[in-house]
Amino acid sequence: MTSKRIAADGLGGSARRPTSRFGGAPCGDGSRARVALISTGGTIEKTYDELAGVLSNRLSVLDIMLAQLQLQGVELVRVPLMNKDSLEMSEQDHRLIARTAEAMAEGHAGVVIVHGTDRLTHTGEMTYQLVPNPSVPIVLTGAMRPYLMRNTDASQNLTEALLAVQLLAPGVYVAMHNRVLQFPGVVKDRQLGTFVRAPL
Repeated sequence: MTSKRIAADGLGGSARRPTSRFGGAPCGDGSRARVALISTGGTIEKTYDELAGVLSNRLSVLDIMLAQLQLQGVELVRVPLMNKDSLEMSEQDHRLIARTAEAMAEGHAGVVIVHGTDRLTHTGEMTYQLVPNPSVPIVLTGAMRPYLMRNTDASQNLTEALLAVQLLAPGVYVAMHNRVLQFPGVVKDRQLGTFVRAPL
């Protein structure tokens, strides 16, 4: 597992509460929140393989996405953990993601996990079980359509997650499609193509 810092400069500084969660520093003081961004693959990062004629997780486009966002007040620490279709993830993969989020929560103001939507709730539930009382918000996000598609929801969801992680109380969440839901009890509604609360 490797990580690298990205000094980001546009979302979040002016959107924070009058007193920030991040160290109690007042907003607008020039300080940056350090947020760990764990990438695991999924539809959001799929690219077109011309030889095979399919979309696949071979190259990551996450850095391209981030370069197009304005992230004032945030310092991202990139953690490229894996690049898999979530349907191919094992129990060990889900556990590794959860434990990595737990480790990154130490020394960071928040953690964002970019994940495939098919098994996102599995990782969310496991993270909630293994890290029931995180010290910072852990926010999962992904996309129903790859970033490279014209009608993608990838940029919106990534932006929402990066904003949500700055505003939420500690816990495990999914942020997508203008909604934030807290684990446990989140499911993917395949008919609606989004995440919802599990029926009681």
